[in-house]
Amino acid sequence: MQYLWAFLIGGAICVIGQLLISLTRLTPARILVLFVTAGVILGGLGIYQPLADFAGAGATVPLTGFGNTLAQGAIEGAKQNGILGAFMGGITAAAGGISAAIGFGLLFALISKPKTKT
Repeated sequence: MQYLWAFLIGGAICVIGQLLISLTRLTPARILVLFVTAGVILGGLGIYQPLADFAGAGATVPLTGFGNTLAQGAIEGAKQNGILGAFMGGITAAAGGISAAIGFGLLFALISKPKTKT
C-alpha cells in the first residue's frame, strides 16, 4: 500500500508540473524554482513533512521534497547556530543530494554524445 501512495502522491506532483508546462507560459526553469520554493514554504510551515512521512519517496524525490529538505535543514541550523546556522543548515542537509546531482551530471556528460538542436 505504501508503494501505491508514493506513486499517487508523486504522480500528482508531476501532474501539477505538467499542467504548469501545458497551460501557462512559464519556462521549465521557472517551474523548477516554483516547485523548490513551494517545498521550502510548505516545509517551513510544517505542512510538507507529514505528506513526506505519509507518501515516502513519492513526496521526497520531486523538487518540492528538495525544498522541504532545505527548509528543515535551515530550521535545525537556526536552532543550533542562530542566524548563520539558518544559512548553512539548508546546504548541509541537502549536501548529499547536491553532490549526487553534480557527480551524475559529470558522469553522463562524459559518456554521452551531445547533439545540436535543429
